[in-house]
Formats: sequence, C-alpha cells, structure tokens
Amino acid sequence: MSSDIAPDTIDAFFARLGNTAENLPKRLKQFADFIAANPDRVAVSTVAELAQGADVQPSAVMRFCQEMGFSGFSQMQRLFRSSYSQKWPDYSTRLEKLREHGTESPSALLAEFVEVGRASLENLMATVEPRALQQAVDVLARAETLHLVGFRRAFPVTSYLAYAFEKMDVPAVLHSGIANINMDHLIKPNDAVIAVTFAPYTQMTLDIAEKARETGADIVAITDVVTSPLARFKTIQLLVSELDVGAFRALSASLSLAIALAVSVGAQRNKVT
Repeated sequence: MSSDIAPDTIDAFFARLGNTAENLPKRLKQFADFIAANPDRVAVSTVAELAQGADVQPSAVMRFCQEMGFSGFSQMQRLFRSSYSQKWPDYSTRLEKLREHGTESPSALLAEFVEVGRASLENLMATVEPRALQQAVDVLARAETLHLVGFRRAFPVTSYLAYAFEKMDVPAVLHSGIANINMDHLIKPNDAVIAVTFAPYTQMTLDIAEKARETGADIVAITDVVTSPLARFKTIQLLVSELDVGAFRALSASLSLAIALAVSVGAQRNKVT
C-alpha cells in the first residue's frame, strides 16, 4: 500500500522498498528490482529509458512512483539527483567508447573488466550501509560456528571466506553442495549463516537460509538488491552491485566486501577472546 508521505532520503526510500517489495504487483516489483540494482540511472534517465531498461511499460514506472509516496516521477528523480550526484561516477560513456573502439582481443577485454571492476568497487561504498556492516560483524563475531552458503557464481566468495576464517582459527563450515550433500542439519541456534546469492538467485541458498531461520540462527546476506528473496528471512543485508562486460560479471566488489568482512570478524573475535 502506498504512503501519503514520500521518503526524504535515499536510505528511507530503500528501507520502504525493502518492506513493501514482496507485496507489489508483478510489473512494479520487476521495476523495483531494476531500480535497486541500478539506482544511479534514476538521476539521469527519463521515464521511457527506465521503463525500457526494466522491460516494463512507462505506466508501471508512474504507478511505482505513486506506490512509493511520490506525486510523480519528477519528485522521485529529484531525490536521487540530490543524493547520487556526487556518489555515482558516469562510467557508461567510457564503456561505450571501449566497445566502439576496442577489439575482441584479450587486452581489450581486460581493459573492459578493469573498468567495470573499478566502477563496481566505487559503487560498493554507496551500496553497503555502514551500520548494517557493523551489525553483520557483531553477529558473526559472537556466533559459535559460521556457515558459508553460496553456489554457482557466488561460490568463489564463500570459498574465500572459508579460507580466510580457517587462517584466523574462526570455526566455519563451507556448504559446497558437492555430491548434493546437504549439511544444513549442522546449523545450530547459536550459529550464524553468511548466505551469498545474486540474480538469478540459487534455490539451494534460499532453502538453507530458510532452514537456518527456522533453526534460530542469524543470517548475513551478501546479495544484489533490497528486494532479493533473502530479505524475507529477516537477514542483515550487505548489497553489492557488480557491473558486467556483456553477459559476464566479475566479482571485484563481492570479493572486496568478503575480505573486509572476514578480517573485521577475525579481529573482533580475537579482541573478545
């Protein structure tokens, strides 16, 4: 249900979006997912451009604005322009030039991946909320055992976390899915789960997160948008938006977040002991 009062900050906007996304009609939720993954585009795009990017009708964009409490698109765009004008560098032009003037050579592809990696890393400072990051570290530092859950593209992230925690003597279990062995029965109420998944979301990760919530374990989610299916399990969300080269996405920002999280947890646990 829409609110009569529009959010006055980006944080308030995404907090409202996270609370209402599951109840939105299909097309409005589709647009909400697009906005959550591409917040920088709102400040510089027209209604038609955003509708095309999200593959919805312009009328869906207008309904979404009203659902979020705005009088129209212009009011919502003003909020994003004031907040993101200094945060989000315009890398799209550079990438277009690379694609126009580059070749399919390995060095040209390397240049593209370096560029999107740099953009993803800079965006990370805007997508990860410092208070949520500190809350995640606090939860993970006091847990008895950490369970690392992430498959497909997310598996390198959880694999690194398993390696880092082992080096710091932090009890951790890597749920690898090898041989289809399910280890969710190992999750106890005093444990914590780091669940990592990005669109298209992996069902096995969602299933383990659901089991962990039923068990009473805390869950820290590394995911891409506030409307991620992990949100329904009352997770602490750390959001990462990775840009892509064609259909291939690197993990520059995701791994940087994992490194920071692991080191912070290791340091805090060592301080406690």
